[in-house]
Parts: sequence; structure tokens; C-alpha cells
Amino acid sequence: MALMGVSSLAALLLYGIGSVAAAANGSIPMQVRLAYAGSHGMTVSWNTYEHVQHPTVHYGTEAHNLCETAKSDVSVTYQTSTTYNNHVELSNLRPNTLYYYNIPGSNATTPYNFTTARKVGDHTPYVAAVVVDLGTMGRDGLTTFVGKGAASPLAPGEINTIQSLQQFQGSYDFLMHAGDIAYADYWLKEEIQGFLPNTTLGDGAKVYERILNDFYDEMAPITSNKPYMVGPGNHEANCDNGGTKDKAHNISYTVSICMPGQTNFTGYRNHFRMPSRQSGGLENFWYSYDHGMVHYVQIDTETDLGHGIIAPDEPGGSANEDSGPFATLKDQQTKWLAADLASVDRAKTPWVVVAGHRPWYISTGSSDQCLDCQDVFEPILLKYGVDLVLSGHVHAYQRNAPIYNGTVDPNELNDPTFPWYITNGAAGHYDGLDTLDRPFSYYSRYAQDEAYGWSRLTFHNATHLTQDFVASKNGLRSMR
Repeated sequence: MALMGVSSLAALLLYGIGSVAAAANGSIPMQVRLAYAGSHGMTVSWNTYEHVQHPTVHYGTEAHNLCETAKSDVSVTYQTSTTYNNHVELSNLRPNTLYYYNIPGSNATTPYNFTTARKVGDHTPYVAAVVVDLGTMGRDGLTTFVGKGAASPLAPGEINTIQSLQQFQGSYDFLMHAGDIAYADYWLKEEIQGFLPNTTLGDGAKVYERILNDFYDEMAPITSNKPYMVGPGNHEANCDNGGTKDKAHNISYTVSICMPGQTNFTGYRNHFRMPSRQSGGLENFWYSYDHGMVHYVQIDTETDLGHGIIAPDEPGGSANEDSGPFATLKDQQTKWLAADLASVDRAKTPWVVVAGHRPWYISTGSSDQCLDCQDVFEPILLKYGVDLVLSGHVHAYQRNAPIYNGTVDPNELNDPTFPWYITNGAAGHYDGLDTLDRPFSYYSRYAQDEAYGWSRLTFHNATHLTQDFVASKNGLRSMR
């Protein structure tokens, strides 16, 4: 297969008015989001300020005739949350079909809509969008100024990544977000740096939840229309960013300051419903799904590496997140991954794409390279011919040559044997870009750490794939 490396003004519709109304009427849906639920399903999720006894979705293929109804009993919350997470699965849907839907109590003036997954084996070209390390914009996150000691603010009038994704959402089928969602755990860092007003540790739990809600409100114009396929990152683990230091007062904070409900990936586990049940995976941590000519796999680099390894976010792990593990069987994730990849019919889905939060090929110090992840995942990815591995964690963009065990594929992107690795953690959040080491690693083919952006994957046919880095501020794509 030939792979090609390639390096976006409508104002963002914030759902602030809807959120205010929802606060007055606790049953009004907000933060509406979609996720594929197998080849013929779609999960519709939303939040409310009140418990919903039987979450319900009306849907159909005509906007004026929502003749089908799906219900569930799933309306869940957790300590410190200000909302309930409601989830309903729509099943037996036709492939690649436009559906309209509505949620009782919604203040939307017209029905929402989505398009189902393309039929497995459909080799029609399409585009998928990818972000990693995307946080809240505006008052609680990335904006035109930062606190003391922070960097990378937006320029006045600069389009951010959420705005760019909304601007171009007609051009892609769905959105992948491989970890680090909202950055609510930055609340204490932002207060220490003077970006947010100081609060007590107890009130900090409220700030944490506010940042989450701000982000999900900001994303709703996209996620109510496009499936939003997420994976775990370290910033979902707890409220404290793996440890926060107040250097001025010589205070080091740990996960011990986190209130119940803001540890152990609790918000992440409640807010989303990824297709793990349909693919034999585990919760929102690892799962797979098909879309046309591509088989997609989300892996968990944060917990459950197995094989006697303490994963970064586990108790005793390098990230100090004190979260997980979640598996109940020995080496559960890697055994599932091998079985999942072994079952792929490459005649139907010639492309296989794997997403995981942490990279192991990146031009930074070893602390940002997940070498334990490399040990457990890389041999499996090679054995089953994975084409593309996506990651973030490092807040920059780096496109590498296809590589295995440190050796660059001699074919480069001309039908390589080794997987192609791309890290794009430059989507943007408060204090949101990192500096890559110079010179770049020998396997790097293009890298940048100065612009916010997202990735655009175009599957042209069974043999050609293009990856674009899209600069959020202007939508430009660079063929580097």
C-alpha cells in the first residue's frame, strides 16, 4: 500500500443558552453526542441536570417523520457531577444512511441528524478527522492570554481547533479523539498561575466539573452530528494532573486532594459509551469498529498493559495518577488486541488503523516515550500488519517513517511492511504546545511545534491513504 504524508470561519456555536435553559429545566438535553455501536448501530448520549427514568430517542430517515423510538434505563451520575449521563442505543440501522433524531425535552428547533457507518467492505473514498490533547476553549482554557509561567496563547481573532473542526465538519465522516479530553485536571494549575481565581480545594471540585461541562458544550455542535470516538488519556484519570506544584509556596499536591468522583477515570467512564460490547473490548478503554474499507482499533496506553508491567496511570506508575487497572483477566488487553486483529478480513477492510494516547516514537525525552507500551503492543501491530498508529500526549506534531523496533522501513511510504507512526497532540488546550528536541529523531520525516491543528485521514482506495495536518488558524494543509 502507498501512504502519503500531508501537513481550516463560521463562529463556534456555543450551547451556553441551552445550558442556562437546562439549568432551569433539569430535563432539557445538553452535550448531545454520538458513537458508533457496531456496524448497524449508533449510541446517542446526552446530559441532563435531573435523572431521566427512561431516556428516549425518536428517529427516522425523514426529518418530519421520526417514526422509530429507542429507550434505555441508563441515566447515571457520580459524586461531584452536576449532571446525569443518558445513553440510548439505536440498532438495526441501514449503513451509510442519513437519519434524523430528537430527544424529548430538547429545545432544538429542528431534529438532529447523523449518517451511519459505511458498510464493511465499501471501498468508496472518505475522510476521518483526528484530534488528541484537545481541551476547553475560552474562559477556562485556551484563549488569548495565559497565566504566569504558561505559554502558547491564541492570537487575537485566531480560530481554535474546535472552531476549525466545526467549520469543516461537512468534509469528514466522524471524529476520533485519542485521549486528553477537556483538561479539567488543569484547574489547580490555572489557579496557581493566576489564570483562574483562587478557590478552596473543596470548591476546586466545582471548577473541575465546570471545565468538563464547558468543553462538552463547546463540542456539541460537532458531536451531535458526527460520531465522536474517544480513547483514554492521562488527563481523564483524576483531578490533579498527576501532581501539581505551587512553587511560590513550596506546596506539592497529589491525587489525595481529589474528591470522590474525580479519580479513577470516573467522569470518562460515565460520560461515554464506546462500542466495547460489540467488539469484545472493555468499557471506553479498548474497542474496535469498522467503517467502509478501514478497521479501527482504540487501545489503552494508560492502564492494563499486562505482562507484569505497571502502566503509567496505575498505582505506582510513572504518571502518579493512581488509577485502574480495570481488566479482570491476565493480559486481557493484549490478548483481546491480538484476537481482534487476527479476525480482520483484509479483503473487506484492507486498512487497519490503531489509536493510543502515548507515543513511543517521538523527538522528546524518554519520559514522554511509552517504552512499556512499545514492548507490549509493537510486536502485535507488526504481526497483524497494522498500517497506521496514531498518538498524541506530546503537544506537537510529528510524522515518522514506517518503523519497527527502531529500524526504519526501507520502503518508506511505498507499500511499507512496518506500521506508520504519526503523533499529533497539537489540538490545543491551556498552555498547549510542547517544544520538540532538535535535531528531530532520525525516523522523523516532518515535525512542528508552533501551530495548533488536527489530522485529516483520507482513504482514497484499498491502496492509497493520505494524512493531512490541518492548521486550525487558517485551514491550510501542508504536504510535508
